[in-house]
Amino acid sequence: MILLRNAMEKSHLYNVDEFGVKNYNYGILGFLSLGLFSLLNITLGYVTFLAETSVVDSPVQNYADALWLMLMSSTTIGFGDVYPITFIGRAAVFVMFILGVGILGGVGAVFANKVFGFADTNVKNRELRKQNDNIISQNIEIHRKLEKLEEKLELLSK
Repeated sequence: MILLRNAMEKSHLYNVDEFGVKNYNYGILGFLSLGLFSLLNITLGYVTFLAETSVVDSPVQNYADALWLMLMSSTTIGFGDVYPITFIGRAAVFVMFILGVGILGGVGAVFANKVFGFADTNVKNRELRKQNDNIISQNIEIHRKLEKLEEKLELLSK
Protein backbone atom coordinates (compact mmCIF):
# COMPACT_ATOMS: atom_id res chain seq x y z
CA MET A 1 0.00 0.00 0.00
CA ILE A 2 2.82 2.39 0.85
CA LEU A 3 4.56 1.56 -2.44
CA LEU A 4 1.37 2.34 -4.36
CA ARG A 5 0.97 5.67 -2.54
CA ASN A 6 4.60 6.60 -3.27
CA ALA A 7 4.16 5.62 -6.92
CA MET A 8 1.01 7.75 -7.19
CA GLU A 9 2.77 10.76 -5.64
CA LYS A 10 5.74 10.39 -7.99
CA SER A 11 3.46 10.00 -11.02
CA HIS A 12 2.39 13.67 -10.78
CA LEU A 13 -1.26 12.66 -11.17
CA TYR A 14 -1.99 14.82 -8.13
CA ASN A 15 -0.35 17.00 -5.52
CA VAL A 16 -1.40 17.71 -1.95
CA ASP A 17 -1.79 21.34 -0.90
CA GLU A 18 -1.16 22.84 2.53
CA PHE A 19 -4.65 21.84 3.66
CA GLY A 20 -4.18 18.18 2.75
CA VAL A 21 -6.51 18.37 -0.28
CA LYS A 22 -5.52 16.29 -3.32
CA ASN A 23 -5.46 18.39 -6.48
CA TYR A 24 -5.52 16.14 -9.53
CA ASN A 25 -3.67 16.97 -12.71
CA TYR A 26 -6.61 16.72 -15.09
CA GLY A 27 -4.45 17.24 -18.16
CA ILE A 28 -2.50 14.04 -17.54
CA LEU A 29 -5.60 12.14 -16.44
CA GLY A 30 -7.50 13.27 -19.54
CA PHE A 31 -4.61 12.30 -21.80
CA LEU A 32 -4.38 8.85 -20.15
CA SER A 33 -8.16 8.38 -20.38
CA LEU A 34 -8.25 9.24 -24.07
CA GLY A 35 -5.24 6.98 -24.65
CA LEU A 36 -7.03 4.13 -22.91
CA PHE A 37 -10.17 4.90 -24.91
CA SER A 38 -8.22 4.76 -28.18
CA LEU A 39 -6.49 1.53 -27.17
CA LEU A 40 -9.84 -0.06 -26.32
CA ASN A 41 -11.32 1.00 -29.67
CA ILE A 42 -8.35 -0.33 -31.63
CA THR A 43 -8.11 -3.61 -29.69
CA LEU A 44 -11.82 -4.41 -29.52
CA GLY A 45 -12.20 -3.30 -33.14
CA TYR A 46 -9.54 -5.82 -34.14
CA VAL A 47 -11.20 -8.59 -32.11
CA THR A 48 -14.51 -7.76 -33.76
CA PHE A 49 -12.85 -7.65 -37.20
CA LEU A 50 -11.40 -11.13 -36.70
CA ALA A 51 -14.69 -12.54 -35.43
CA GLU A 52 -17.02 -10.92 -37.95
CA THR A 53 -15.13 -11.12 -41.24
CA SER A 54 -15.10 -14.91 -41.08
CA VAL A 55 -18.93 -14.93 -41.26
CA VAL A 56 -20.51 -14.71 -44.70
CA ASP A 57 -23.38 -12.24 -44.16
CA SER A 58 -21.72 -9.99 -41.57
CA PRO A 59 -22.11 -6.22 -42.05
CA VAL A 60 -18.52 -5.85 -40.80
CA GLN A 61 -16.54 -6.21 -44.04
CA ASN A 62 -13.17 -4.71 -43.03
CA TYR A 63 -11.23 -3.25 -40.11
CA ALA A 64 -12.61 0.24 -40.79
CA ASP A 65 -16.14 -1.13 -40.30
CA ALA A 66 -15.12 -2.79 -37.04
CA LEU A 67 -13.46 0.41 -35.78
CA TRP A 68 -16.56 2.41 -36.81
CA LEU A 69 -18.71 -0.07 -34.88
CA MET A 70 -16.57 0.39 -31.76
CA LEU A 71 -16.68 4.18 -31.99
CA MET A 72 -20.44 4.21 -32.46
CA SER A 73 -20.85 1.74 -29.58
CA SER A 74 -18.66 3.76 -27.22
CA THR A 75 -20.66 6.91 -27.86
CA THR A 76 -24.02 5.06 -27.78
CA ILE A 77 -24.93 6.54 -31.16
CA GLY A 78 -25.12 3.23 -33.04
CA PHE A 79 -26.42 4.19 -36.47
CA GLY A 80 -27.24 0.56 -37.24
CA ASP A 81 -25.36 0.42 -40.53
CA VAL A 82 -22.72 -1.87 -39.03
CA TYR A 83 -23.61 -4.37 -36.30
CA PRO A 84 -22.13 -7.60 -34.97
CA ILE A 85 -23.75 -10.97 -35.59
CA THR A 86 -21.28 -13.27 -33.80
CA PHE A 87 -21.13 -13.82 -30.05
CA ILE A 88 -17.54 -12.53 -29.88
CA GLY A 89 -18.48 -9.41 -31.84
CA ARG A 90 -21.48 -8.77 -29.62
CA ALA A 91 -19.40 -9.34 -26.48
CA ALA A 92 -16.80 -6.83 -27.74
CA VAL A 93 -19.53 -4.27 -28.41
CA PHE A 94 -20.98 -4.89 -24.94
CA VAL A 95 -17.57 -4.31 -23.32
CA MET A 96 -17.18 -1.15 -25.37
CA PHE A 97 -20.64 0.07 -24.29
CA ILE A 98 -19.66 -0.26 -20.64
CA LEU A 99 -16.05 0.94 -20.72
CA GLY A 100 -16.31 3.45 -23.55
CA VAL A 101 -19.31 5.24 -22.12
CA GLY A 102 -17.64 5.27 -18.70
CA ILE A 103 -14.40 6.74 -20.00
CA LEU A 104 -16.08 9.32 -22.24
CA GLY A 105 -18.52 10.24 -19.48
CA GLY A 106 -15.68 10.73 -17.01
CA VAL A 107 -13.68 12.88 -19.42
CA GLY A 108 -16.81 14.89 -20.26
CA ALA A 109 -17.61 15.44 -16.59
CA VAL A 110 -14.08 16.64 -15.84
CA PHE A 111 -14.17 18.94 -18.86
CA ALA A 112 -17.57 20.40 -17.91
CA ASN A 113 -16.43 20.87 -14.31
CA LYS A 114 -13.27 22.67 -15.41
CA VAL A 115 -15.04 24.86 -17.97
CA PHE A 116 -18.17 25.71 -15.98
CA GLY A 117 -16.97 25.04 -12.41
CA PHE A 118 -20.22 23.39 -11.30
CA ALA A 119 -18.92 21.75 -8.15
CA ASP A 120 -15.35 22.64 -7.32
CA THR A 121 -15.42 21.37 -3.77
CA ASN A 122 -11.65 21.56 -3.41
CA VAL A 123 -11.78 25.36 -3.65
CA LYS A 124 -14.67 25.49 -1.18
CA ASN A 125 -12.83 23.15 1.20
CA ARG A 126 -9.69 25.28 1.01
CA GLU A 127 -11.67 28.44 1.75
CA LEU A 128 -13.45 26.80 4.68
CA ARG A 129 -10.19 25.45 6.08
CA LYS A 130 -8.60 28.88 5.80
CA GLN A 131 -11.60 30.43 7.57
CA ASN A 132 -11.40 27.74 10.28
CA ASP A 133 -7.68 28.44 10.76
CA ASN A 134 -8.45 32.16 11.17
CA ILE A 135 -11.22 31.43 13.67
CA ILE A 136 -8.99 29.11 15.69
CA SER A 137 -6.16 31.65 15.80
CA GLN A 138 -8.64 34.35 16.90
CA ASN A 139 -9.99 32.05 19.61
CA ILE A 140 -6.47 31.36 20.86
CA GLU A 141 -5.76 35.11 20.99
CA ILE A 142 -9.03 35.80 22.84
CA HIS A 143 -8.28 32.96 25.28
CA ARG A 144 -4.84 34.46 26.03
CA LYS A 145 -6.36 37.89 26.64
CA LEU A 146 -8.99 36.40 28.94
CA GLU A 147 -6.29 34.64 30.95
CA LYS A 148 -4.44 37.95 31.37
CA LEU A 149 -7.68 39.64 32.47
CA GLU A 150 -8.33 36.85 35.00
CA GLU A 151 -4.84 37.30 36.41
CA LYS A 152 -5.38 41.06 36.73
CA LEU A 153 -8.76 40.52 38.41
CA GLU A 154 -7.19 38.13 40.90
CA LEU A 155 -4.49 40.66 41.73
CA LEU A 156 -7.11 43.39 42.18
CA SER A 157 -9.29 41.23 44.41
CA LYS A 158 -6.43 40.53 46.87
